[in-house]
Amino acid sequence: MRNAMSVDVEEWFQVGAFERVIDRADWPRLESRVEANADRVLALFAETGTLATFFTLGWVAERAPRLIRRIADAGHEIASHGWDHQRVFTFTPDQFRADIARARAALEDAGGVAVTGYRAPSFSIDTRTPWAHAILAEAGYRYSSSVAPVRHDHYGWPDAPPHPFRPLADAPLIEWPITTARVLGRQVPVGGGFFRLLPGRITRTAVAEANRVAARPAMFYFHPWEVDPDQPRVSAAPLRSRIRHYSRLGAMEGKLRGLLRRHSWGRVDAIVETEAARA
Repeated sequence: MRNAMSVDVEEWFQVGAFERVIDRADWPRLESRVEANADRVLALFAETGTLATFFTLGWVAERAPRLIRRIADAGHEIASHGWDHQRVFTFTPDQFRADIARARAALEDAGGVAVTGYRAPSFSIDTRTPWAHAILAEAGYRYSSSVAPVRHDHYGWPDAPPHPFRPLADAPLIEWPITTARVLGRQVPVGGGFFRLLPGRITRTAVAEANRVAARPAMFYFHPWEVDPDQPRVSAAPLRSRIRHYSRLGAMEGKLRGLLRRHSWGRVDAIVETEAARA
């Protein structure tokens, strides 16, 4: 079964873990590493014959338009990650509407392709944002992958369905939550820091169970900064944030290569229509 491979494209300094210690006004002065890191990801995908969806910040597209075109020219899907990684539950409905419009315009201008998929920064669509899916549907998005059916200190909608579903009765929009695994009695996302920190068999088992037991494709995600062990260190960040962000960065590329070779992967937009028929 073909599973969904996704990449959340953002700079190392734009992550939620650092939002209280790095001022947004300082972003333009910080070292940009997103192009080099994304190019490493593109090379890994080319090596393994993988197509994926790149959920990309409009902020990045505005500053690195040639990167967006390289991603599209390589056959990958360009999708939206919002403008500058502001969490959806911090917006009013009108602010959210403006954010996704601004991001989409930058992405489409840079990539020369239509943007029909969206992922909220830090999986920040949850019970606090009952209006978000309606606004995405109104804007013509085909799908969202913005829900994490877990309990976490930064995000989570633990009661959400674990598989693709229709959040609105009157619109075709599909919400495809991130796949999770059960670890020590709790659900954790399959991807990102948990993939780096936990044994690879946990992700392999989660993908296999989604495919064989639930007969569903899995949704995996990671970030380009996770293949960059030489990125700057933010010493002012809380210890927990530093552990989450920096641990096992050097092992990430190898673990990804193994995962890509073990399972079949594809773009979200190429798989979501099949799931829509079941939602």
